[in-house]
Amino acid sequence: MSFDPRQIRSLCLLRLSAIGDVCHAVAMVQAIQRQYPQLRLTWVIGKVEYQLLKHLPGIEFVVFDKSLGLKAYGTLRRTLKGRRFDVLLHMQVALRATIASLMIPANVRIGFDRARAKEGQWLVTNARVAPLATPHVLEGFMGFAAKLGVTDLTPRWNMHLPDEALAFAASQIGDNDRVLAICAAASKAERNWLPERYAAVAEHAIAQGYRVLLCGGPAAQEQQLASAIEAHCRHELTNLVGQTSLVQLLALLQRSSVVLAPDTGPAHMAVTQGTPVIGLYAHSNPGRTGPYLFQKQVVSVYDEVIAEQFPGKTVPWGTRAKGEHLMARISVAAVIKVFDQLMAVRQ
Repeated sequence: MSFDPRQIRSLCLLRLSAIGDVCHAVAMVQAIQRQYPQLRLTWVIGKVEYQLLKHLPGIEFVVFDKSLGLKAYGTLRRTLKGRRFDVLLHMQVALRATIASLMIPANVRIGFDRARAKEGQWLVTNARVAPLATPHVLEGFMGFAAKLGVTDLTPRWNMHLPDEALAFAASQIGDNDRVLAICAAASKAERNWLPERYAAVAEHAIAQGYRVLLCGGPAAQEQQLASAIEAHCRHELTNLVGQTSLVQLLALLQRSSVVLAPDTGPAHMAVTQGTPVIGLYAHSNPGRTGPYLFQKQVVSVYDEVIAEQFPGKTVPWGTRAKGEHLMARISVAAVIKVFDQLMAVRQ
C-alpha cells in the first residue's frame, strides 16, 4: 500500500516488550518526532516496559498487561474504541502482538519485510519495511522510521529521567566516583556468566580504584546470583539488586563509568545514557543484539560456537547457539583486557 508520510496525523506503535527492544524503539520514535514534531503518537506497550518509558514526552502510552490473559485483548480494544490511526507500526514478531494488532484500527499497517514477518504478522499488515540482510535490532527498527520518510536515522536518546531517580543515583554515586556496574543476570540463566568470574573482574576493578555496584531486578535468581558474586569477592560490593525501580536503575547506569552485562535489558539501558558497556555473548549474535554503541567492546565466543555447532554452514543472521555452559568459554582475562582498554581511553 502506498501513502504519503507527510499526510500522517496519527501514528500508533505496537512494541510490547522487552526492555532492550523498547530501548532500541525509543531511538526510532525520537527520530520520527524530530522530523514530525506535530505528529500524534500512541505506543501500545507492556506493563513492565511502561515503567521505564512513561516519562517520555509527546507519547500517549496504552498499557497491554499480558498477565490478564485473554482479557488484555478486550481491554485494549475498549481503550481504542472509536479511534482510527492513519498508520500502525507493527514492530513485534510474536503471536501475542499479532493478535493485539487486530484491536488497533489503522488505515496503513506497516510490518517487517516478508523474511522477518513471522508469527502471522504478514497476515495483519498491508505495508512492509525494506528488507535488511544483517541488521542490528535497532537498525531493523529504524526501517520503520525510514518507511515514514525520516531522513536522519542516527540513533539518539533522551530518556527524561525524573528528579527523584536522579537524586537517588546521586546519593549512591558521587560526581567523582569511578564505578563499575555489574548487571549480571540475563532473562535465561544459561546466558549468565559464572559468579566467580564476575567477582574476579570486580576485584580487578577495585584494585584500579573503582567501586563496584551490583544492579538488577527483584527476581529470586537475580538476587541469588548477586549473593554468589559477593561470596566470591574479598572486597565489599554495593548490592542494589532488587532495590531500584527501572528509572532509578537507568539513573545509576547514567552515572556509572562502565557496565558489565550479558545479553540483558540493562545493557541496552546503559547505551541510551552513553555509558560504555562490556557485553558478554555466547548464545546470541552480538552483531544483531549487542550493545549498539559499544559493539567493539563485546567479549564474544558466539562465532566459534556457531562454527562448531554448524560446521561448514552459513547460518541465518539471528541463529542462536545452544548449550547450557557456553558462557563458561568467556575468560576473565578477555574481559579484563577490554575493561583496561576502555578505562585507559576514559582516564
